[in-house]
Amino acid sequence: MPDKLRVALYLRVSTDEQDEENQRAPLEKLAASRDWETTAIYREAETAWKSGHQPQLAQLLKDCSQRKYDIVLVFALDRLTRQGSAAILNLVNTFSLYGCKVVSYNESWTESLGVAGEIMLAIAGWVAKMESDRKSQNTIAGIVRARLNGKGRRGKDKQPRKRRWLKRPNFITPATFVSPSVIKKRL
Repeated sequence: MPDKLRVALYLRVSTDEQDEENQRAPLEKLAASRDWETTAIYREAETAWKSGHQPQLAQLLKDCSQRKYDIVLVFALDRLTRQGSAAILNLVNTFSLYGCKVVSYNESWTESLGVAGEIMLAIAGWVAKMESDRKSQNTIAGIVRARLNGKGRRGKDKQPRKRRWLKRPNFITPATFVSPSVIKKRL
């Protein structure tokens, strides 16, 4: 009897309102139904755009390069990246070079990519990027509308902010540049 395939789950939620359990439970159920052994779970709990990077994804790539897993199981391909076709193709090909297959719960066609696999991945990457861009545009439109309705800079109510630092004593002034001509006039 062959050894069970080793699976790493990759979960990413973008907001505090989202729950990674919505991704974890179906992924574990899928792994169990295929008789795969879930050996690790990598969790990202922040937007990739805000943080600028995905440390758990980087760690997963490193671990895959050491041949720790046979399969990377994700809820949807857009959980890996929403940066477009090239980014998703690059990630999937990198995992493939490390001997790891990427399988998506929502995109069941990823289990058997076949000859059209790269085209399908490119389309999925493009769709994820378009969806991300649309969400950004909607957010910006909402902020603009809120500003027009008299809300603050980021669409929040205009309220005076509480100072979070101590007030500077009057005898301490911040360092400022004074031009030579101003110094001459003061002398």
